[in-house]
Amino acid sequence: MTDPGTHALPFRLIRPEPPLAPVIFASPHSGREYPAEMLARSDLDGLKLRSSEDAFVDDLLSAAPAQGAALLLARLPRAYVDLNRAEDELDPALIEGLAPRAVRNPRVAAGLGVIPRVVSGGRAIQPGKITLAEAEARLAAVWRPYHAALGALIADTRLRFGHALVLDMHSMPSDAVSGMGAGRPQIVLGDRFGTSAGRATVARIEACFLAEGLRVQRNAPFAGAYVARHYGRPAENVEVVQIEIDRSLYMDEARIVRSSDFTRFAATMGRIVARLARIGRGSEDGLAAE
Repeated sequence: MTDPGTHALPFRLIRPEPPLAPVIFASPHSGREYPAEMLARSDLDGLKLRSSEDAFVDDLLSAAPAQGAALLLARLPRAYVDLNRAEDELDPALIEGLAPRAVRNPRVAAGLGVIPRVVSGGRAIQPGKITLAEAEARLAAVWRPYHAALGALIADTRLRFGHALVLDMHSMPSDAVSGMGAGRPQIVLGDRFGTSAGRATVARIEACFLAEGLRVQRNAPFAGAYVARHYGRPAENVEVVQIEIDRSLYMDEARIVRSSDFTRFAATMGRIVARLARIGRGSEDGLAAE
């Protein structure tokens, strides 16, 4: 529980000293500092409210700065402001003062706009609506600072190295892939079907996970959302790949606690993060490109 004004910034940015890699690790959905006013309004208990959270992804990325890569972590939760949505993905079913209109964006229609109306399972975060002024205040306090920081980090990285690779890190509930059978993916890489990153880069990312025995699939069921779409410009030397990790590998999804496998998987992720950080540094990573 927190107040959004408790911290000067709604994110943590850990810069490596010195910067060695053109890679930026970002976790927009692992924030768990829930504003007190949000908790007071919600009819959901803590577990249900946290069900959309990418719990512990920030911990799995902790090795990044030591590998020379920047690490950008959200503080506030996705249920308060979704940083992987466009600023104008506003939901008239949640926000008073928006002109009634046909909602063509399927995410917004489902209650998963930039200010979500529901968490996992379609459960309403709070009864009633919020004002347009409150929605604007959340965007000003959380969304804009995060994206200003990410945009500046990309520009700085490209200036220093000539290119930048953003790894937009997420977790997925195991039931999102449970219908795919025994060979279902444990990792899903989203490059928006080749538009947010080059094929060779995605192949090298895939190889980092395959080297640890993990099953990988591309673009299904997650191809990448706002961050990949907005920032991924391979022709301008900025690539973005969204990476989804199966939560059942490291946590008890029902209780939102680390499982007995967490320590082992965190070590695995430490090795993967080290490999990912070396992407873009010539042949140092020892992984064959496509």
